[in-house]
Amino acid sequence: MRSMCRVLAVHFSGFYAWLKEPLRQRALEDARQTDLIQQAWTDSGKVYGYRKLHDDLLDQGEICSENRVARLASLAGIAAQIGYKRRPGRYGGKPAAVADNTLDRQFEVDAPDTVWVTDITYIKTHEGWSYLAVVIDLFSRRVVGWSIQSRMTTDLALQALLAAVWRRKLKIKVMIHSDQGSQFTSKEWQSFLGKHNLDASMSRRGNCHDNAVAESFFQLLKRERIRRRTYLTRNAARQDVFDYIEMFYNPTRKHTNNGMLSPVDYEMKQKKMNEAGV
Repeated sequence: MRSMCRVLAVHFSGFYAWLKEPLRQRALEDARQTDLIQQAWTDSGKVYGYRKLHDDLLDQGEICSENRVARLASLAGIAAQIGYKRRPGRYGGKPAAVADNTLDRQFEVDAPDTVWVTDITYIKTHEGWSYLAVVIDLFSRRVVGWSIQSRMTTDLALQALLAAVWRRKLKIKVMIHSDQGSQFTSKEWQSFLGKHNLDASMSRRGNCHDNAVAESFFQLLKRERIRRRTYLTRNAARQDVFDYIEMFYNPTRKHTNNGMLSPVDYEMKQKKMNEAGV
């Protein structure tokens, strides 16, 4: 080694320092990008996995691979979380009025307000259960209507649908897909659909995959927010659901189905393309 140093005309201690420098530079770069990953994770409400974190870094002009982000995120203790299971109970009973499964798992649509899906889930609080109904536009995966109440009634589902109708100001007929729960097979539900230019579609009995988009949203909500909280009151749960849907999920959360755009950004992009005649 000393003979090599003589050939290169450098002191051997400097040569050793030069050998170590690449490792030091890599460690500094790891630390710098880990800080960026940590900040992106914090900005997301500490819910993004490595794929969305990688996309955030690319948005900032960073050059890195998904594998690198996954490695740095893992070393920093950043990991996806798993939601909790469906509330135990019985889900039997004969539905009052069932519509055909017209949607038939065709979850990709070409325009907003063509197909909506709706479903109900539950949230545990110290005051008891709260029930959340949502209406989601399949085009952008945007939550266009939601309602949360202390009882799982037809009114819960109708309030969510009413919010969607009010927000979107429908001009064309829209398909609304649900499961065969009593809230969606009631006379009140059917009457509302008839008065607001909505066509019913229903999942096959006991087949949750027929309404996979709504199920997927609830999994995200529970993994990214509900499982991370302890709600002392139903009102606290309502406020947190509002914050998640209206302040994070709709306007900010990146969605793979939207080319890593949020539901709001994806709809805005589509609107601009339509106006430009693209």
